Amino acid sequence: MEETKVKRTCLERTVCSSKAKEDLISQLPDSLITQILFYLQTKKAVTTSVLSKRWRSLWLSTPGLVLISNDFTDYNAFVSFVDKFLGFSREKKLCLHKLKLSIRKGENDQDCVTRWIDFVATPKLKHLDVEIGPTRCECFEVIPLSLYSCESLLYLRLNHVCLGKFESVSLPCLKTMSLEQNIYANEADLESLISSCPVLEDLSFVSGAYDKVNVLRVQSQTLTSLNIEGCVEYLDLDKSEVLIDAPRLKYLNLEADQYESKTIRNSGSLTKVNLLGYFHMKNNDDDDEVDLQKRDMVHNFFTSISGVSDMKISSQAFALFIMNTMPFSPKFCNLSCLEVELFLPSLETLPTFLESFPNLKSLILGLRYWTPKKELRLSFVPRCLLSSLEFVEIKGCSRSNMERVKYVGEPIETKLARYFVENSTILKKLVLPLRSSMPQEIYSVDFWNFLEFPRRSSTCQITYVAGL
Repeated sequence: MEETKVKRTCLERTVCSSKAKEDLISQLPDSLITQILFYLQTKKAVTTSVLSKRWRSLWLSTPGLVLISNDFTDYNAFVSFVDKFLGFSREKKLCLHKLKLSIRKGENDQDCVTRWIDFVATPKLKHLDVEIGPTRCECFEVIPLSLYSCESLLYLRLNHVCLGKFESVSLPCLKTMSLEQNIYANEADLESLISSCPVLEDLSFVSGAYDKVNVLRVQSQTLTSLNIEGCVEYLDLDKSEVLIDAPRLKYLNLEADQYESKTIRNSGSLTKVNLLGYFHMKNNDDDDEVDLQKRDMVHNFFTSISGVSDMKISSQAFALFIMNTMPFSPKFCNLSCLEVELFLPSLETLPTFLESFPNLKSLILGLRYWTPKKELRLSFVPRCLLSSLEFVEIKGCSRSNMERVKYVGEPIETKLARYFVENSTILKKLVLPLRSSMPQEIYSVDFWNFLEFPRRSSTCQITYVAGL
């Protein structure tokens, strides 16, 4: 009996507490509730319409929406939903501050994005993200001219759309812009779009199969971060070029691009550069004059980024550096952190490469599969090993790849580890992959041999991490 009374009391308290919370929420003004709904996913915000008559249309007044076509049973239902929402907004004279559209459409689905963007492109719009699923270029929807004059727009991302010709651009507040696999009227309009954003800080450009931007010019007095990526399949390779002139640029990421010529001007502010994936420049030619031009181009490019303190480069970028800048390669005197990916046959050039980084403190080596044809020999000791290098990590190849390697001499990681601990005077830590490229029959032996390496640095510690 007593237990039942206690349970009833607890239940009554719970109900009273729930009612108090409900009353508290109901006392909030509509404007505050819509701000709260703004931070929910649109899908969840819509479900609040069943709470009461008052809540039925509150979500329609939220200042931001994330609309995903895959959340609907079919594409037409999605279009109908968005049209009704925008119709309500028009009737109530509401303005969106943020809109994200993620759409997957087929070739026969109706066009809708152009009119939707035209409606939301008001002076109050601050954030616009449009992503349309991969489709044929004939189906790309055109961005309306009204978007180019959104004076409060802070963030803009456009993916798989068509940017037609425009007479002028007025985006005085735009700080972040991402242009991904779009179609552009011409290269001049793209250049104008970028340079006409007076406070732009972060720019990402992802090339696509249909954009046909042979010459990409990025000129900005305010840009601090730049990302250029994507495989350009339809470039006129002999005329392709990327030109960067951004005196405040601090971070640069070039990934899987095929532009033949890369030029960076006013690069004094650069601190971090990533040269990743397939890194392309003009091919070698039998013509000595053309080959000399390529060497000068590559040398000038690496010289322009030689003031950075942090760099990550792919095996292709490494090969370009070795083949086209030696023996007069630029010195990266400010660089303290380096991550480089290498094919195994390129390892013998590693010491010569490291000579370009006299003050290097941290080195991460990623090894890529390629069957060595001879035993690895490392004899030359670069300056950084004798004066500054404190940390080395060796990332081995995946075991599935390395099982095909026929070793000549001791395993690659063993050779590299021995080289660094025997020659680095102030090395503090060496990180090695555990069971990555070592064949099973010699794994247990090498594990203990690592611990017995003679170490030139008395403070050097050897650590193991799980390999692939």
